[in-house]
Amino acid sequence: MDILMKVGDIWVCRRASPDPAAIAAVSRLTPATVVTGASEGLGFALALRIAREGRTIVLLARTPDVLAEASAGLAARYPAATVIAETLDVGAVDAPDRLDRLLAQHGLYLDVLVNNAGIAVGGNFTDLDPEKLDELLATNIGAVTRLTRHYLPGMRARARGGIMNLASLAAFAPGPWQAPYFASKAYVLSLTAAIGGECAGEGVRVCAIVCGPVETGIHRKMNASSAIYRALLPSDSADRMARLAWRSYRMGRRVVVPGLVNSLIAWTIRAMPFELLLPIIDVLMKPRSNAVAAARRDGPLRPGRASVYGEWLGKEKGPGF
Repeated sequence: MDILMKVGDIWVCRRASPDPAAIAAVSRLTPATVVTGASEGLGFALALRIAREGRTIVLLARTPDVLAEASAGLAARYPAATVIAETLDVGAVDAPDRLDRLLAQHGLYLDVLVNNAGIAVGGNFTDLDPEKLDELLATNIGAVTRLTRHYLPGMRARARGGIMNLASLAAFAPGPWQAPYFASKAYVLSLTAAIGGECAGEGVRVCAIVCGPVETGIHRKMNASSAIYRALLPSDSADRMARLAWRSYRMGRRVVVPGLVNSLIAWTIRAMPFELLLPIIDVLMKPRSNAVAAARRDGPLRPGRASVYGEWLGKEKGPGF
């Protein structure tokens, strides 16, 4: 695996031409990896994976108590890593400026950005709460766009660093009953792939992770626990998805669909015409009336946060992927 990483480094930097002034500007600062939405779910699993390398990592989330618990657990498990936690709504317009101040306060500069934070809403589009829709747009689209635009120029000037944006299989198709979420992930995928093309060979990794279903609380948050897709499509653990995502990012890949089953699903979706695809997705995504059975299958969302963090931390194995 180390060989693949080295080959990835060579490929990513094949046309790199760093600006000496840009490098000098951060020479006294420590590079940091920033993970948004890092207090739980896939964001926390990614933070665990990154912290194993002894990096300086900044965790951003909106819920102070959950974030503090995640930060403490991460620091205890990987004392070689420097862990900084900050409550921040990345969907706010001033989020990049606030993050700049936080990094400067700790003598850091942003080297790697993981745009994981996301909002999920589900149901009939005309019944959705307008405020929730605005929140989804601000987080899933606005935050990814603003943070990427704000930090990418410095990365390109230094010819190092990278951005990982979390998309979804939802990006490949319209999604009745989860229409705004599907549309937002299509935006993330398209934006990331295009930017990756613009930065190709400059020393900067730009990667879109196209996740399949992951066992986090997102399905229940969008009222999708009773949908047929939850019974038909296999779900990955957050830890496995984080492992595959981080490894692919390190290898310099641009668009990654982790897992064989997810890859097959992605190719199938992309090959089907909308006229055939839409009715299928409609059936798969529409909430069913028998939600009790689905709830039993999914289990509790979080049976006590401490137990969840303890379980994830305990499952972490030795070094490597």
